[in-house]
Amino acid sequence: MEGGPARLPVPVLPALSGLFTMHAGASYGVDSASLALALAAGPSRAGDWVGFAGWRDFGAEAAADLGVDLDRTVVVPDVGDHWLEVAAALVDVLRVVVLRPPSRVDARAAGVLDARLRKRSAVLVVWGEWPRCEARLSLEDARWVGPARGQGRLRARQVRVAVRRGSAPPIRADLVFPGDEEPLALLPSTLEPVHEVWRASG
Repeated sequence: MEGGPARLPVPVLPALSGLFTMHAGASYGVDSASLALALAAGPSRAGDWVGFAGWRDFGAEAAADLGVDLDRTVVVPDVGDHWLEVAAALVDVLRVVVLRPPSRVDARAAGVLDARLRKRSAVLVVWGEWPRCEARLSLEDARWVGPARGQGRLRARQVRVAVRRGSAPPIRADLVFPGDEEPLALLPSTLEPVHEVWRASG
């Protein structure tokens, strides 16, 4: 990977391909564990190594359900005060690094990783705030599917995802996160740039 060209496309899950693209050498922000795992799953399924840093309650089963190959996954649960050094070291050897910073990140620290990403043609996915993101994905609503009349079990989760790039209007789509070994799916005819939002669920 050393010296590889930046800006080359990086695989995403089929359900996200019409909504979102990733490129080598860039960073992306998410606001939930589900989205962080989904962005790592595409490259992992394509054969790339991925890593998770600062994620103490990393859910291996949830990651595998979305398509993350655990045999090609590195997890550093606790990065402590040295999170920047840990993230930079992972970027040196992995295609995609998912980082959950333990504290607020300033522009200088973000700039250090941005330069490393471009040099290594890697991708950084940040669960939390980040000063420099090529795009940010957020959940605007989530609804569980399964129980009927108070009985049954949760089978899947339907969410509305918004993708924001700079000052452009957000693009939103409805996705179903897997249940019963089903893959992440885009609901038909939901991909559109819209301005209204669903009721936020918190």
